Amino acid sequence: MATPESYLERLPVPGLRGVVRTVWIQRIGGTDHVHRHLPSGGVEIHFPIGGRPRLLGPLTRPAHEVIPAGTTLVGVRFRPGTAPPLPAALDELVDQHLGLTDLWGHTADRLVDGLARATSPERALLYLQAQLLNEFRRSERSDPLVRAAVRALMPWRPVSIDSLAATLALSSSQLRRRCLHAVGTTPKVLQRTLRFQGFLALAQAGATPSGRRGVDGTAGLAIDAGYADQAHLSRECLRLTGLTPTQLLGENLDRCGCDHDHSGSYVPFLAGMHDSFKNPVVARS
Repeated sequence: MATPESYLERLPVPGLRGVVRTVWIQRIGGTDHVHRHLPSGGVEIHFPIGGRPRLLGPLTRPAHEVIPAGTTLVGVRFRPGTAPPLPAALDELVDQHLGLTDLWGHTADRLVDGLARATSPERALLYLQAQLLNEFRRSERSDPLVRAAVRALMPWRPVSIDSLAATLALSSSQLRRRCLHAVGTTPKVLQRTLRFQGFLALAQAGATPSGRRGVDGTAGLAIDAGYADQAHLSRECLRLTGLTPTQLLGENLDRCGCDHDHSGSYVPFLAGMHDSFKNPVVARS
């Protein structure tokens, strides 16, 4: 009997919640699956059970991957500016999908051996998180000013890059350089990516638009996420995903077009919203 396709996101273990946005398990059914990776602002680790782990670098555009039928993967999506210990700055890894063995060597080999002994994908995901927790305890080197910049660049906090740099007591060029090193993109590109993630968070959570400017539906959520209007959202959606908002989400805003559970990723993302936007958000059924 073919394995049914499924995808489930979860919160990471408590010790990783400051650096990891979400973890997941994905099962591919009886046919090969073409997966569309979208820019999230952070890097990701993808680990097919029985295969070799890979690192997805910071994305500035959609990336497509064919995942073979019957594959089960566990994955980790990091928060912007909080990548796992790596031998290269993140601006050297932009839009790349790299073998983790090339970056971690024997550490990645130990991960492969450990996950091969796991008796279930759930245990494999716990093992992966335990190893990442050990790595961060030994060599966590995130830039505190970049992490502060990431918090300020969330879609619920509109801010200009120049004023943000001044608040952090940096020049705009210093902020740009540090952001490129720790995130992989410029502050402006990160801001645009996070704004789009904010729109996705509202849509996937089944949010009701706040009604600002008298618009509802997709246009209302676009306004709430910080876009000037629906046309602005559509241009950004095409640039970041290759699809229109309707194509990406499907006809109903309260469900993902691929019918996957993304709550582990988007519900925490919504936690930073201004109080005036919290009431419209409802739990996804």
